[in-house]
Amino acid sequence: MPTDKSAAPEDRAPAGEAPAPSPDPVADGPAQLPGVAPRKVDARAMKAFAHPLRMSIYSHLTDVGSATATALARHLDESTGQTSYHLRQLEKHGFVEEDTGRGSGRERWWKPIGFAVPTYDLAQDEANRPAIQAMLQASLNQRADALARWLSVENHEEREWIEASIDNTTTRELTAAQARALTEELMAVIDRHLGRPGDPSGAAGDAGTPPDRPTSGGDSAAETRRVRLYLSVFPLAADDTTP
Repeated sequence: MPTDKSAAPEDRAPAGEAPAPSPDPVADGPAQLPGVAPRKVDARAMKAFAHPLRMSIYSHLTDVGSATATALARHLDESTGQTSYHLRQLEKHGFVEEDTGRGSGRERWWKPIGFAVPTYDLAQDEANRPAIQAMLQASLNQRADALARWLSVENHEEREWIEASIDNTTTRELTAAQARALTEELMAVIDRHLGRPGDPSGAAGDAGTPPDRPTSGGDSAAETRRVRLYLSVFPLAADDTTP
């Protein structure tokens, strides 16, 4: 379960002094990681996003790239009126935009816009924590579901895609500085290969559309598929490391 990120008393600046820069790795400041989406979500937008149907709509858009309200309604077993309304709310808060390269004008196509959520900073206001918890739990559920779907069909996939995929867990003893260095280097690699997550065709946690480049075999016409990358670097809780 996500832990309470409230600042400890010693972390708060004394009265009259400027507050210390945020330690949140997705907030603006010296702690910000490379490759983070340039758009930072504020509390109002986050609360608007943390609606179950809106998160499901956004998640499916990241899966397929873009879709219509009708297609979303069919996939989510909802009415088109519901998906249309929630798409407008997502658009209002900058989470989706019209995919002008799709459709014939009879129905709008929508695509997701990448964003970052400074959860540490927003969690300092207790009123924001239910929305943060809802977003984090939805993200965990979506991650588990996506991996489970891949593992259920992996044996039937083409060899080249099986060879290109990995589900790996590595555990080591690290200092905070070593963990930060590892995270920065991995984020830089993601940024180099996939681009920044602010690309409108990307999503939260996605790095967007990669720039044009030859494939490993030099075949620029090779088949492309939407590929998801999950990266987690975190210290284990003391209870988890006790023999």
